[in-house]
Amino acid sequence: MNSKAKMIFFTVVLSFLVGASGMYVGMDYLNEKGVGHGAEEASTEPETTIDDEVAVDKFMKAFQLISEQYVEGVDERDLLEGAIEGMLNSLEDPYSVYMDQESAKSFEEALDSHFEGIGAEVSMTNGQVTIIAPIRDTPAERSGLLPNDRIVKIDGETTEGLSLYEAVNRIRGEKGTIVELTINRPGTSDLLNFEVERDTIPFESVRTKVVEHKGNNIGVLEITRFAEETAVEFKEGLQSLESQGIDGLVIDVRGNPGGYLNVVDEIGKLIIPHKKPIVQIEGRDGEKVRYLSSLDDPKEYPIVGLIDQGSASASEILAAALKEAGDYELVGQTTFGKGTVQQAITLGDGSQIKLSLFKWLTSDGNFINKIGVEPTVEVSQPEYFFLPPLNTEEDLKFDMIGEQVRNAQLMLKGLGFEPGRTDGYFGEQTVQAVKAFQEVNSIEATGEIDSETATFIHGAMNEVIRNIDNDRQMQTAFEIILKSN
Repeated sequence: MNSKAKMIFFTVVLSFLVGASGMYVGMDYLNEKGVGHGAEEASTEPETTIDDEVAVDKFMKAFQLISEQYVEGVDERDLLEGAIEGMLNSLEDPYSVYMDQESAKSFEEALDSHFEGIGAEVSMTNGQVTIIAPIRDTPAERSGLLPNDRIVKIDGETTEGLSLYEAVNRIRGEKGTIVELTINRPGTSDLLNFEVERDTIPFESVRTKVVEHKGNNIGVLEITRFAEETAVEFKEGLQSLESQGIDGLVIDVRGNPGGYLNVVDEIGKLIIPHKKPIVQIEGRDGEKVRYLSSLDDPKEYPIVGLIDQGSASASEILAAALKEAGDYELVGQTTFGKGTVQQAITLGDGSQIKLSLFKWLTSDGNFINKIGVEPTVEVSQPEYFFLPPLNTEEDLKFDMIGEQVRNAQLMLKGLGFEPGRTDGYFGEQTVQAVKAFQEVNSIEATGEIDSETATFIHGAMNEVIRNIDNDRQMQTAFEIILKSN
């Protein structure tokens, strides 16, 4: 190994030992404060050890052999980064990843007040780039992308062999540009194509409103992610709602991919009663650190949490704390199931390793990884909420059969235009439903779905989906609050 290669290698090794930076739980970030005293007590002794000098010597011999004798010239930095990625791949942990300088910079920029992209949290699952959750009110959500969608192509090029952050860098881009994603969706036989227009993704992490429901003023507090200022925004939003005399509160973490762990802890202290643990952090030696609520009694008004498959990590911490407090209901669908804690470790040259260091456990000590948090009241949204956009490369017309026809029928039915059937056969009643829709929207009533009609259908569907009256989960939460008063 030449002197340059030795310098690179030892720089990385030394940086790894001393360069710890922020800590994360999936997209749940533990900030530079770490996890407190208990985390420092966790054992760092590996279960299976080898002599350090032997290991370094073995690595250097392999590095030198390949760099000096391989049949073609190689880039020594690529060799080194490949070795690091190989070590992380051997863990079979989708959340422990290596980020080169460019990827690490993009990752840090994504923690800023805003960034440009499509607005989806992704991970590497079984070697496939997988959507954890599209962020609420972003291009990803508006385009119809869903949790657990597998991204198999980006702009027509396969994602096979890409690292997670290589894929992310291809997906992100300037506002107004288009990225085409080819999706393998579980339960769907055909690949789906989505053209998503990139936009500025703001870090507006808390949204509040008061909704009048059958004579009750119900506060709705939506958390889109657990960013650095979210706890402050949550406290201010909660105080504002309480000052308006709310009769109940809905805390909505649907589609929330997570954030800083200390932030969800601070939020939990405001709403979790009985001084119960909000979350527990467990090291590899089994030592646990508990984050306790400082609140004695439940709030004077009922609280209901809203969750779905896109609620991940920090969202699951809050959801589990609400559920296990014993005073609050949890409405929706089982969450994503992300139960590990990562720390970003700088490697001296701008690159980073994000490594899983801890498990997090619920208030009662449950490990929800790959399981998720189950609601106390299970409610699914209408099927048309999750349909992909219609692909109108070929007009949909009478006597056609296929999944595109079925999706169109479900959309029409959701819009109040009865297609007669939803099995994917374009029959005469579907023709009449299309004509009726076209007439209402001042489109030539052909009874066929071309690109213009499809665009109008998508626009109408977006309005229906965003109408709170059609949100079954929210309406169920309102009814629970009504019965509690």
